Amino acid sequence: MKVWKKNMVAAAVLVTVCAGIYVNWLYTEESAAASLVDTLDAEKVMSDDTLVLSEDMAAIAAGEDPMDTGSDYFAAVRLSRQQARDSAVNLLQEAMAYNTDSSTKDVESAVELEQIVQTALSEATIESLIIAKGYTDCVAYMSGEGISVAVSAPEGGLQQEDVAVIADIVISQSDYSLEDIRVVEVQ
Repeated sequence: MKVWKKNMVAAAVLVTVCAGIYVNWLYTEESAAASLVDTLDAEKVMSDDTLVLSEDMAAIAAGEDPMDTGSDYFAAVRLSRQQARDSAVNLLQEAMAYNTDSSTKDVESAVELEQIVQTALSEATIESLIIAKGYTDCVAYMSGEGISVAVSAPEGGLQQEDVAVIADIVISQSDYSLEDIRVVEVQ
């Protein structure tokens, strides 16, 4: 008789726990879908202009000299680049979470996410190698048109040898050719 009561209590506890999990899942599923639909804006579609760069980084990408040449320049550009990437990653993750009808779009979003991660890794590697060559600081920005590298000017300015060293690092760590590389000296 004791075994029967013990089994009945265990079954009752198991049924109660399972019912609680099921109700919790139903409630969470409805609220997550509602909040995602509310927060996903139709205008936030991943496109070429989704990554908004700061004015300084846009000037570097255009091959112009940056206006802000203070000691915080490199930190500001890195922060701006990271914020733009974080925004793009968040949009891709929202699109992947919201998209339940087609796995093709999930694959495309995953590929774009992987490209963003690979670009960030390549830029960080290039920056580290340039700094390891003795330059004070630098920032690299990769785009579809090429790569821009802003380097803190050594005493006497950047020489042709310096540009050659930087270009060699970029070519060895990326798929860009010499024509796609822009080196900008930051005073």
